[in-house]
Amino acid sequence: MEAWVSISLNWGMAFLVETTAGILANCFLFHLYNFPLFTAQAVRPTNLILNQLVLSNHLVLFSKGIPQTVATFGLTSFLGESGCKLILYLNRVARGVSLSTTSLLSGFQAIKLRPNTSAWLSLRIISSKYIGTCCFLCWTLQLLLNLHVTMKAGSPKYSKNLSAKGIYRYCSSELHERLTFLVTGVILSLSDIVCLVIMAWASGSMVLVLHKHKRRVQYIHSHSLSPKPSHEDRATRTILILVSMFLSFYSLASLLSFWITQTVSPSPWLFNTTVLLSLGFPALSPFVFSFNNIRVPQFCSALWTKKANRPAMVSEF
Repeated sequence: MEAWVSISLNWGMAFLVETTAGILANCFLFHLYNFPLFTAQAVRPTNLILNQLVLSNHLVLFSKGIPQTVATFGLTSFLGESGCKLILYLNRVARGVSLSTTSLLSGFQAIKLRPNTSAWLSLRIISSKYIGTCCFLCWTLQLLLNLHVTMKAGSPKYSKNLSAKGIYRYCSSELHERLTFLVTGVILSLSDIVCLVIMAWASGSMVLVLHKHKRRVQYIHSHSLSPKPSHEDRATRTILILVSMFLSFYSLASLLSFWITQTVSPSPWLFNTTVLLSLGFPALSPFVFSFNNIRVPQFCSALWTKKANRPAMVSEF
């Protein structure tokens, strides 16, 4: 019994640390991307996409990280049926928006790196003009595609039995009829496949561009010059790391989720590891952006200057 409680506390602390770190990092990133609005600086077109990614990360952490942490510490029936419908719906929508936003970001960056021919230049202008429309369509599509979640979601069933096995479920979801389940699965899979194909094309395109740039840099080095990496090269490497992270966490979490559905009595380790991996991308991706963003020192310096210049409060007593 004591060993089981200790393991539960360890998983709870892991969920708590991952969720808290992710929320704080995403808050920092949100302020960083909106910093130009308060300093009269030019706002990059990709800032809207990045803000949407930060928002979807927040929703995933709030709709899955926090409830799972609370459930792991022993409180499983705290949402009720309406709360479960809302939480599961928001989680599925946020997951879909995160996937489509990552593909949108990688596709936009790949278009920016293409040669300055008339066709690619016009596509670059069009893509910059309709970024807001694309972001709106991401939300609309996911809100509609995941409406079926609210029909079968509810409060957890057999929560005592599950807790006794070390599996903490704060909500439950019944299976749809076979035909409905098949149609829904096909539609959602097609949506995911389209996003993954865009990511694959964009990643391949960016890798080729970076390879050509590396050869050009080696040629310049042979002529005794020392060029500095451009902003676009740095942004491209960041997005490639981001896409690699997303595909890794997404693939592993999906495989383990499928394994759970095919297992009569899934182990606590399998269930909790799946949850931990599903929270990996929204929790860790803001750190990738922060470490590779040249504006972070400027942002921190501005905050420190503002704090230092704040007038001291004088006590009346």
